[in-house]
Amino acid sequence: MSGSIPFYQKHHRHYDRGYRSKETESKLSQYQSSSRYAAGSSRYVAGSSRYAAGGSSSATSFSRGLKVSSHSGLETSRLSPVPKRAKPSYLAVDKENQIIGYVVPIFRGSQEFATGLSDTEEARVRDTAAYMARRDLFTSGVEMERSELVSRREAMRETAERISLSKRIHEHEEHFKRMNEDSLMHTPEFVIKPRSHTVWEKQCVRLHCTVSGWPDPRVVWYKNNVAIDPLSSPGKYKLESRYSVHSLEINKCDFDDTAQYRVSAMNSKGELSAFASVVVKRFKGEVDENLPSPRQGPVSEYGINFKTHIVDKFGVSFGREGETMSLGCTVIIYPALHRYQPEIEWYRNDVLLSPSKWNHMHWSGDRATLTLTHLNKEDEGLYTLRVTTKSGYETYSAYIFVRDADAEVEGAPGAPLDVRCLDANKDYIIVTWKQPAVDGGNSILGYFVDRCEVGTNHWIQCNDTPVKFARFPVTGLVEGRSYTFRVRAVNKNGMSHPSRVSEPVAAMDPADRARMRGTSAPWTGQIIVTEEEPAEGIVPGRPLDLQVTEATKNYVVLSWKPPGEKGLEGVMYYVEKCVSGTDSWQRVNTEIPVKSPRFALFDLAEGKSYSYRVRCCNSAGVGEPSDPTEATTVGDKLDIPSAPSKVVPTRNTDTSVVVSWEASQDAKELVGYYIESSIVGSNVWEPCNNKPVKATRFICHGLMTGEKYVFRVRAVNAAGLSQFSPESEPVEVKAAIASPTPPYGITVLECVRDSMVLAWKQPTFIGGADITGYFVDYREVIDGVAGKWHEANIKAVSDRAYRVSDLKENRKYQFQVRAANMAGVGIPSLPSDTFLCEEWTIAVPGPPYDLQIREVRSDSLVLLWKPPVYHGRDPVNGFYIDIKEAEAPHEAWRGINTKAEEKTYIKIKTLKEAESYVFRVRAQNKAGVGKTSDVTDPVSAVTKPGTKEILVDVDDDGIISLNFECSDMTADSKFVWSKNYEEMTDPSRMTVETKGNKSKAVFNTPGEEDIGIYSCLVTHTDGASSSYTLSEEELKRLLEISHDHKFPIIPLKSELAVELLEKGRVRFWLQAEKISANGKVDYVFNDNALSQGEKYKMNFDKNTGVIEMTMESLTPADEGTFTFQLQDGKATNQSSLVLIGDVFKELQKESEFQRKEWFRKQGPHFIEYLGYEVTPECCVVLKCKVGNMKKDTSALWYKDGREIKKDENLGFTEGVLKLEIAQRDSPADTADYADTLIWRRLKISKKDSGVYEVVLKDDRGKDTSTLNLTDQGFKDLMNEVFSFIANSSTPLKITSTDQGIRLYTFVSYYNDLLQVTWHYKDSAIAFSDRIKSGVVGEQIWLQITEPTEKDMGKYAIEFNDGKGGLRRTVELSGQAFDDAFAEFQRLKAAAIAERSRARVAGGLPDVVTIQEGKALNLTCNISGDPVPEVTWLKNDREITSDDHCILKFASGKFASFTITAVNTSDSGKYSILVKNKYGTESGDFTVSVFIPDEAGGKKK
Repeated sequence: MSGSIPFYQKHHRHYDRGYRSKETESKLSQYQSSSRYAAGSSRYVAGSSRYAAGGSSSATSFSRGLKVSSHSGLETSRLSPVPKRAKPSYLAVDKENQIIGYVVPIFRGSQEFATGLSDTEEARVRDTAAYMARRDLFTSGVEMERSELVSRREAMRETAERISLSKRIHEHEEHFKRMNEDSLMHTPEFVIKPRSHTVWEKQCVRLHCTVSGWPDPRVVWYKNNVAIDPLSSPGKYKLESRYSVHSLEINKCDFDDTAQYRVSAMNSKGELSAFASVVVKRFKGEVDENLPSPRQGPVSEYGINFKTHIVDKFGVSFGREGETMSLGCTVIIYPALHRYQPEIEWYRNDVLLSPSKWNHMHWSGDRATLTLTHLNKEDEGLYTLRVTTKSGYETYSAYIFVRDADAEVEGAPGAPLDVRCLDANKDYIIVTWKQPAVDGGNSILGYFVDRCEVGTNHWIQCNDTPVKFARFPVTGLVEGRSYTFRVRAVNKNGMSHPSRVSEPVAAMDPADRARMRGTSAPWTGQIIVTEEEPAEGIVPGRPLDLQVTEATKNYVVLSWKPPGEKGLEGVMYYVEKCVSGTDSWQRVNTEIPVKSPRFALFDLAEGKSYSYRVRCCNSAGVGEPSDPTEATTVGDKLDIPSAPSKVVPTRNTDTSVVVSWEASQDAKELVGYYIESSIVGSNVWEPCNNKPVKATRFICHGLMTGEKYVFRVRAVNAAGLSQFSPESEPVEVKAAIASPTPPYGITVLECVRDSMVLAWKQPTFIGGADITGYFVDYREVIDGVAGKWHEANIKAVSDRAYRVSDLKENRKYQFQVRAANMAGVGIPSLPSDTFLCEEWTIAVPGPPYDLQIREVRSDSLVLLWKPPVYHGRDPVNGFYIDIKEAEAPHEAWRGINTKAEEKTYIKIKTLKEAESYVFRVRAQNKAGVGKTSDVTDPVSAVTKPGTKEILVDVDDDGIISLNFECSDMTADSKFVWSKNYEEMTDPSRMTVETKGNKSKAVFNTPGEEDIGIYSCLVTHTDGASSSYTLSEEELKRLLEISHDHKFPIIPLKSELAVELLEKGRVRFWLQAEKISANGKVDYVFNDNALSQGEKYKMNFDKNTGVIEMTMESLTPADEGTFTFQLQDGKATNQSSLVLIGDVFKELQKESEFQRKEWFRKQGPHFIEYLGYEVTPECCVVLKCKVGNMKKDTSALWYKDGREIKKDENLGFTEGVLKLEIAQRDSPADTADYADTLIWRRLKISKKDSGVYEVVLKDDRGKDTSTLNLTDQGFKDLMNEVFSFIANSSTPLKITSTDQGIRLYTFVSYYNDLLQVTWHYKDSAIAFSDRIKSGVVGEQIWLQITEPTEKDMGKYAIEFNDGKGGLRRTVELSGQAFDDAFAEFQRLKAAAIAERSRARVAGGLPDVVTIQEGKALNLTCNISGDPVPEVTWLKNDREITSDDHCILKFASGKFASFTITAVNTSDSGKYSILVKNKYGTESGDFTVSVFIPDEAGGKKK
């Protein structure tokens, strides 16, 4: 670990030596010396000085550099009583006393400063050592005790002094902490570092550390520099942080956990990391028991030779900024050993990639994947996968292109790239970048640099105006803090996206950074050089080696070396400038001196010359200036490179071109080149690379096959981009021609005594040109030893079969074949199997050969072959074809045909889509089935995108042709037509025409001899082919179409038709489907041509094809046949229409009617004739709709010839005339209730029947409409009224009366003409005195008098409306009947009681006034059965008959009350009370007797 003072705190106030007093410094020096002396004096002193040694460690924590201690290899407590003088060993140790290196002190001061002891103290040490030596040899035990006592006293005194000094120092520190809160903040520091561990598999391991720092640091754990995310592997990792103690726990370790782990602590003041390794071991019992246990490597003792194959490779890929891209390959390693893992490495442009947030690497055991999480142009380049095993390595590479993301503003430039930080110092960093390839169509005005402090998301723009130079010094940084940077480009259209951020860089002194790097690897044993304590109060000297390191028109960068005198406290610098030719020096940084020996000057006048010098300063003062620099003119020292030249494109593949060029001349600090391409004639340039390439050769991918391109190149350095090079010559994008690859699959087709017939398969790659022939070599094999190769043919053979002659019988031979094209002869094939040259005598045929597959579709393909060369004993009479899945075992072969196929081709159907198949063929003769052919290569049943089929076409001239189009053609591709899969050689039957990617095979004279299968194959493609079967039926159909095209007929959309127009005009018309502007029409009537005139009007619309002829009217002379004859070039057609007999008469009649109608409608007329409407209220309204009315038009209504007056319910609204038939009663028929007239609507009756007529007339004419409402008309009207009434009826209900049971329904309105039928059990009811029907108001009822159980059942009322009628039903049975019958009985009894009860019928007055002395006689009628009892009362007291008051009741009906001579005592209230068993009733009257003599006739 480094010294106790972190690099970023050396100049903080509370660590600066300048604040110490001389007294404190002197005491500290004495204390350090005495502590070292006490540590070596004796074992007693050593025991006492352990505390002092600790204090010394605390005190030395204020010194710079590493903690220095001296070790002799033994603990102090184990020193002998008489120690020898140990040789000093300067070791660098950390806080845990772990040795991490050597320390070589630099002695620049006085002897006192170098040793750290004064002269007196040195003598004291020497005396003490001598005394101890004499003590051993000459002194007694008493002297030893005395010496020990003195030593104890000195130790106690020194201890007291140390405690006092420590207290004063602590108080002083606390005082400055309170005075300066910033001093509390410091970078993280590891108090306890994580330790490395070695564990067994499936055990758990825990790494922990203690971190201090303020603000509290954020701690992140890394595995092989990849941050550990516990959520990505639940249960695997557990992170804890408590009280500044941080731990990482790994559960159930396995081999993948063997790694270097890093813990990083970061806060706003800085970042620090510590490392620990975890090694996971495995028990021996888990090793495969079949293999011996390895000692050094996984396979070092086995002698295994690994074979590595990289398959399923990623290709050249194109991405866009911001996208995610994954590159992957499948790796097959043979043999496959359990748990053996190869080393997988990824490279970009030959630079090894490490896992990061931009690059994620994954190895699944058989597939290596690299995921680029967020593409930037920095990711563009050549990516290489390297798989390393014990036996070697295999690599695969492909280029990845990254395009610019879509600009936020149209026309904005692309983002800069490759932002890096150079020359980082305490407050100064140089940021560099590379210019983008895309400028948005306008030159880039400059760049803006942004910075962001690590741990924040706040970006600050560093320059106010854009800089054109791709390098910029960033100043004003805070020492000790880390920053990231990004750059944006700007043109007149707008700002680009920001670049990818740079790697974090700390603003610190390079020496501090070197020491920080030195502590990161404690096992290296490197030597660390430290500085001595700084001298205080000394003014620093001159800076050295001042020079201008970089000069542009925007800024100038100065660099220098610190003064030679080391150990000066707090050295900083002032920079001064002077315009050349003057002696006026001006200080640039007047406010704050700089800490770094670097400085950037801005705001200089471009074109002026300046000199510069630097002064050192510290708390003691400002030193002398350095030597000034030479005069430097402000301007770009680095020139933009010159344009490249001699751009030469070369064909490469179907989508790429190799571009080479001559490098820019005298280019300085060249960054690379940008290449652009353009399709010839388009004048649109596209970048081929978005990351500069340093080579002068580049492969441009992603081009369009068959297009011609031109290319240009420009160079780039920090000063900018050069002019474009001259454009290259155009080059067509297509694969370069190369010699073909070797043929393969050599087999023997026939063998005789001195010759053998060989066959082979075409090379898999023919080199981009047709194969011109093959060359065969042979060699003899004797006892397994092959001889020299001999040429079998001097002239190339075009077929893939050849007879090799001049061989020797019963000798063995091997063969090889080479293919040739226009590029040359390819390499020979692998030697064939060894074949014995002996004559074949077998009876069956030899193998067929040259199997070819064409027309591959998702469910079918065509297999072709050639018959065997060796026929056997008899000629070949057929073939059998076998099929199996490519991955299936040999036993899976199965036959396709059960009957031998005579042809040498077959279409195989019912294949499974995407399944791979292989095929073979066997020939047959009378002797049997012969040898199988060689097996074809696997073919997948997939219809390739863009596959076309042969289309048959018949043109306008009747020419029949077959047409085929191919979208995958190359410049060398050709169409090859064949019939029955044999190339056509007779040009008399068919002519082939090819233009571009289309080919046409035209039948010259199609006939039966042309029947067959026609196929077309396109060479130099991936098997583009198709076929068309011309059968006898298809030929017949095509010939018919051809005849129609040769002798065409104008197609008609509609035949000749006739229709009537307004005014009764007659229109004859037809419509042709298609007719040109040159078409013409002849109009014919009964074989006589018609022409345009007064009677006939002709029109021919050639756009729509409508042909028409109109006539004003038809006369009997127009009866006959009308014909339209059409002609358009050689195409003709005609259509006729026959108008005779009844057809003509009906048309003529309708024409006349329409003509009259037209004239009628010229004046007022009826749009809708007179009719009637029944409203829901059963009102009958006569109405008609009229048109073309005006103010003076009259509308008259008539009934039976009598005009209806206008005030009789007439109406006219919105073109509708109305007459309401139902009228209201006259006032004489109304009732008067409270001065209110209530009108009752009269219901329609027979008197409303009659003939109604409406007449419209004015000066333009008149029109009449009549409605007959008599007989059937009136009956129909009433039926409609009855229908409304029926629909308004309510459901039948049951009620009871005192006479019986009544069924009833209500209707909205009732009409006396309504016919209603009552039904009982679906039979009409015959009415009688007991069963009656009637109407009361709007109620229709049926009365059943004295009902009995026989009257139970279903009752219905049926309304007759002349149509279906309406029926309402009710069920009078069960509970309904019982309830109704009970209610009837109750009402009946109540009626009887009401009729029979006693009652006073009348005859008694209310008041009787009579003169005294007169006779009073009153009589009243009494009714009741039985005869009621009669009682008279006076003033509520019963009275009896006597002479004065005679009471009589005669015949049970008449009751009389007689007073013979009334007197005043007879005055009072009298009552008669009648009573029988059914009830009681009374009648009251008052008698008043007056005396005539009383004044005023006063009553008593």
